[in-house]
Formats: sequence, structure tokens, C-alpha cells
Amino acid sequence: MPIIRLGDYLTVPTSGMLDATPYNQMEKTELADFLSLWEDWHRRALARLPHRIHPTAQIHPTAIIGDDVIIGPRVRVWEFSTVRAGSVLCSDVSIGFNCEVTRSFLGERAILGHRIGINRTLVGAEAHLSANLTVAAISMWSPHMSNPEREIILRTPDGLYRCGTPQFGALIGDRVQTGNNISLGPGLALGRDCRVASGVTLAARTLPDHSVITAPHTSDAQVRRRPARRERTPAPDSDAC
Repeated sequence: MPIIRLGDYLTVPTSGMLDATPYNQMEKTELADFLSLWEDWHRRALARLPHRIHPTAQIHPTAIIGDDVIIGPRVRVWEFSTVRAGSVLCSDVSIGFNCEVTRSFLGERAILGHRIGINRTLVGAEAHLSANLTVAAISMWSPHMSNPEREIILRTPDGLYRCGTPQFGALIGDRVQTGNNISLGPGLALGRDCRVASGVTLAARTLPDHSVITAPHTSDAQVRRRPARRERTPAPDSDAC
């Protein structure tokens, strides 16, 4: 089977908060192995941390933070956003207005704009995801999406990659930037420094570093001039002299 190593996409946090936890091993870990170990890693990390929410983090009073979430130094979570289900926000992450982050890992200085929903997703350092982006983690072809069974599989240049789980969104590399109104996953690996234009829908594949992904949108629209409206000439008055 092909290999997807996390270290080819993500940079391990350097702030020190996760140094003594299993998350420090991410760069050496293969994706399918990480997905199978993730919950255990997170439990062990929580047990070792002196505080799961760093004192310098700024969390808006309307935000909802789960009891098992890890939040690093200088993180900002803005109005009406929810972070839950064992997510990790590394140092200097910014979560914008009305976002939903579920079972996800965000690397240092990653930015989520407003109205973003990501699920079971790994986001690299300094990635910037713009408004109205969704990362799905469950195949719609599962018989019952509330109890998913269909394994997430990615197409790679070396063949099919089996994630070993029916729930996986995306692996988004360091410094990836996106436009808005984008739908990703389930099952996607974007290399470092990729650019994803507005309107893209993408899933079940791997893309190399520095890829540029576009979709037909307004820049490809055809524009023509409407015929000028002709002024109607009044009919002659038959009673006129």
C-alpha cells in the first residue's frame, strides 16, 4: 500500500506545550497509524498537561469549548464558534466567527476564517482557510451516515490508500491557502503550499506540494452586451392637419 507520512505534510509544534505528549511524534507517524491511535494519544496528552487551556488563550464568552479540547498559547476563538471532541489548537491559532471544529488538529498559526466546519481533519502550520469552507469526514455512500461503515480510501499515484477508518476528513499541509465556498473530503491529502480556489469540491485523492486547484467560476463566465433599446417613434396623428 502507498505511504502517507504526516511529516511530509505537517510540522510538529515547537511551542513546547505538546513536547511531552504523543503528539510530538506526529512527523514520524503514518496517516492510517495516526488515525487508529488518535484517541489514545489524546487521552495520554490530557493526562500529562498541567493545563489543557493555556492561560494566554483568548476565548469569546459565546464560544463553546469541549471538556477534552487542548488549546495552546495565544490561541483566539471568536464569537459563536464550537471546538470539541478532542481537538487540538496549537499556539497562535485563530478560529473565526461561527466555526465548528470537531476532532481536529490545527498546527501553529493556522487561521480559520468565519463559518468554517471541519471534522477529523489535520491542518498544518500557517494554513489559512477562508470563509464557508467545509471538510466532510463521512462518505455519503455509507448505508447510514449516523453510523458510518464505508472505509475512507484515497487515490494516490502509487495506488489506493486505505485509511482504515470510516471517518476521516482531510490532511491539509503547512501554508495551504483556500478561497471561499469550498467543500473538501472525505479523504483528502493536500501537500504543503497548495492553493485552492473558490468553488472547488475535492475528495478522495492526494495532491503534491505547490498544487493549484481551480474550478469554473465567475472568471470563466461569458459576458455579452445586450442590444441597445430602441426608442419607439409615436404613430402619426390621423387628425393632424
